[in-house]
Amino acid sequence: MPPSPSAPQVSDRFPGPRREDCPWCGSARLRTRLRAPGRQRTGAVALDRCGDCAHAFQNPRSADDADRPLPGRRHRAAARALAGLSDPESWLDVGTGHGHFPEAAKEFFPYTSFDGLDPSARVERALDEGRVEEAHRGLLTTPGITDRLRARYDVVSMFHHLAHVPDPRAELRAALAVLRPGGHLVIEAADPDCAYATLLGPRWLPHSHLHLLPLPNLEAELRALDCAITTTARTHQPQDLTTAFPLPAPLRAPLAAATALDHLLAPLTRHTRFASTYRVVARTPGRPPA
Repeated sequence: MPPSPSAPQVSDRFPGPRREDCPWCGSARLRTRLRAPGRQRTGAVALDRCGDCAHAFQNPRSADDADRPLPGRRHRAAARALAGLSDPESWLDVGTGHGHFPEAAKEFFPYTSFDGLDPSARVERALDEGRVEEAHRGLLTTPGITDRLRARYDVVSMFHHLAHVPDPRAELRAALAVLRPGGHLVIEAADPDCAYATLLGPRWLPHSHLHLLPLPNLEAELRALDCAITTTARTHQPQDLTTAFPLPAPLRAPLAAATALDHLLAPLTRHTRFASTYRVVARTPGRPPA
């Protein structure tokens, strides 16, 4: 596996220069997958796809890269799906925002200490409101963060986080560094190969996604880092079609009905090619401390 190409290690909100190579594998075989209007002052958003590894990414990176929190019921569903993890003592939620996932997860992990990491001030509010026990500001690749947190956690979760960082491979490796031997890494990300991506095209995802990681690429990278993949699952986040296709009010009723149907069928959709999200749980080498 080639080394991660250089990328900015700061979480700024400014556009980046256009890349001539893939940020995942370094290949120069890029082609534009889609181009769509941006939001507010961002201008057009272009998504390039690598001809060698299929990694997709914004090129150039837009300024509109702020993350959006998952709906509350999604936090609880994700925590319930992970209830099989064996009584972790410490858990770091990366990209935690306001700390709503740790808050929901405490129902299923009452004896676990949850910390949060986020590049915004939202994590400090999460600390003030008791959703996390420690708040860390930045990315895992922010200088000093990994050294301070090295080998502290039994579980590290990254829910829709890797899509929003400048260098997802470096962030992934930093996540493994803060895990204890035998610890678990939980990653949830949008699946660029789902049927919704084909159906909706440029309207499929928010423009805040800087990267779209194909599941095979992520699994290959984890195995190259000596991790054992214990679980791969599909889940579905219903699409708001009224937002994806902004139409005059009289024409929005069919889209609203389609959106409601998507929410209603979400438990069944996760078993089909329309499942928009994958979740991977991987275990690091070694055994958990006794």
